[in-house]
Amino acid sequence: MADNKKLHQAKKAKNDEFYTQYADIEKEMNAYIEFNENVFRDKTLLLPCDDPEWSNFTKYFAQNFENFGLKKLISTSYAADSKPREIPYQPTLFETDSPKFDKNKTASHGKIFILKRDTNKDAKINVEDIEWDYLDGDGDFRSAEVTALRDEADVIITNPPFSQFIDFFLWLIEGRKSFSIIANKNCITYKEVFPFIKDNRVWSGRENWAGGMWFTTHSDAADYDEIINGVKYKNVPSIWITNIDHGRRHEPLRLMTMEDNLKYNKRLIKELQKKYGINYYPKYDNYDAIEVPRTDAIPDDYREGIGVPISFLDKYNPDQFEILRFRKGNDNKDLNFTVDEDSGTERERERERERERERSAPRRITPYFRIIIRRKNL
Repeated sequence: MADNKKLHQAKKAKNDEFYTQYADIEKEMNAYIEFNENVFRDKTLLLPCDDPEWSNFTKYFAQNFENFGLKKLISTSYAADSKPREIPYQPTLFETDSPKFDKNKTASHGKIFILKRDTNKDAKINVEDIEWDYLDGDGDFRSAEVTALRDEADVIITNPPFSQFIDFFLWLIEGRKSFSIIANKNCITYKEVFPFIKDNRVWSGRENWAGGMWFTTHSDAADYDEIINGVKYKNVPSIWITNIDHGRRHEPLRLMTMEDNLKYNKRLIKELQKKYGINYYPKYDNYDAIEVPRTDAIPDDYREGIGVPISFLDKYNPDQFEILRFRKGNDNKDLNFTVDEDSGTERERERERERERERSAPRRITPYFRIIIRRKNL
């Protein structure tokens, strides 16, 4: 669980200075535009918790302001004094060379950046036309000042501080806006988040879950994984969480029948035999559903409850499946099932005996968090 350890360390130290790469923003936004070319047209877009002098979010949307048909682009940043002490602060030349520079506000006040018109009269609207000023406060998204900007906006996109994710997510939900944000993978297990996923009001973005995401981090950061051309990078198990539709969300899973899975799905067969010494899909003791340890092993011909890993949400197609519940059985305890030592072939039983000679049969298994789903009749 090294990835989770990274997240806990980030939360403990409030080391939230992870900068999203331009290519990752572009790839995610392209998925929304390919599904609906007018998704941003005539919209006011807010990028809170951003730092336009360093971040790629403002750069990306400013460069595509006219292509997307945006009405207005607003970015806000946190005051330097509100960030962890470990992060050194020095005003950029962009700020100090501006007539608006105020040495009494530079560290204590957040900033607001607005793009909505051709300020330099070159017949185009882009990053060169951004106007800025100091916020009245420190730029905290919960402030009345930034909340008013949320209420003005149509769409909100950002990489919020991981340590404040739940508060930020609920702030978004309260605003009833379209949004796309970056979060750690485990956020879908939070009690504040999963009900919205179950009700098909929030879903995973276009980015695949495998491998995590690579972020650039501060030059003085002690916690990083690679240095490339002098830039520090950190890999974090992150995903996009959104309520903006995209095509990958509607791609159907290609599945085999239960019988064919048990005959030909080598990974499933190996996992069932190695972990449990069985050659069938076990049923939970506390809920009417079968345990399916892999998304690619979901039986196409089974129409009752199916327990799958949380990684299933990376492939979840709401046209193909419905989500019934998360983690708990009818007794409000974690989903579990029982396997007998006599299950499986003689060879499998012998392997089980070698691994666990002191085990008594039967034994109860509680798999890591499961989502109960059901196949829709297409």
